[in-house]
Amino acid sequence: MQPMQLDIFEHSRDTMLRNDVVLAIERHDAIAARSAWRIFSQDFPSDETLPLLGVLVRALERRVSTAFSEHDALRAARLELTHQIGPAALRMLGKNGAATWLGALWRELAQRSAQLVFIAARDEDHAAPLWLLGGEWSAALDCVARIASWRRIPAPLAWMAEARLRMNGLDAALALLVELAWLSPQRFDDLTQRIADPRLEPLRKKFDASFEGDGDVADLAWFPAWLLTEKPALANLLGEAQRSLDTAPEQAMRLLLELLRLERQGRHHAVVARRKVLRDLHPSLYAAYMATR
Repeated sequence: MQPMQLDIFEHSRDTMLRNDVVLAIERHDAIAARSAWRIFSQDFPSDETLPLLGVLVRALERRVSTAFSEHDALRAARLELTHQIGPAALRMLGKNGAATWLGALWRELAQRSAQLVFIAARDEDHAAPLWLLGGEWSAALDCVARIASWRRIPAPLAWMAEARLRMNGLDAALALLVELAWLSPQRFDDLTQRIADPRLEPLRKKFDASFEGDGDVADLAWFPAWLLTEKPALANLLGEAQRSLDTAPEQAMRLLLELLRLERQGRHHAVVARRKVLRDLHPSLYAAYMATR
């Protein structure tokens, strides 16, 4: 066999053996994956993908269904899946393939975490966010609902908002997103940017570009009130938001709801008086409101 033909043959065999490992991994067949990996490593010990494939093979071999008895064990497993297994899967299986493959592992972690109580200081070590990572929206919703006072705590409030948005769309989650913006602008920012809802994303971009605030993420607490200046038709949905901390951004949104009602009733003098209150609360918000009048 000529040198060039030999190179082509070796490359073809390299690809074939690597694909054997990948296919077994995709099937979650730990025994076949280990066997294929061993053959591949013997024939091509210097191949750069061997360590990555080895991470995925070991992940399959170490799968168990035993429930976690304490949060530290869950944390160790979660960090390994996030920082080692996840990147290896993305490299070897591609974006879509990795999402599907990893989803099963996230769901297993969620099942194993079912008995662990929610601890605010360790909010990532709980079943609810793992169900979300596994694409099980209904299971995440049920899990959050069992957390006492979940609507007053940023992490479970964000999880419930995401679960409802994923399951039923923006309208079903809007009131929760409003409360989240008031309670934790940072979590609101993280959630809305990650999901990039097609209805909400352009409004977020317009708010970011036009709203004159302090120039940091805390400005997002004003987003629900600003949203009423852009989309007054959302008043009923926004009005479903429960009372929160009664901060200035919350007062502003409820004031705008009142203004919209007074305008519909044609109560001019009351409108003028309430507009002055809005101007004192936030000049930029007042300007956005008046721009549509």
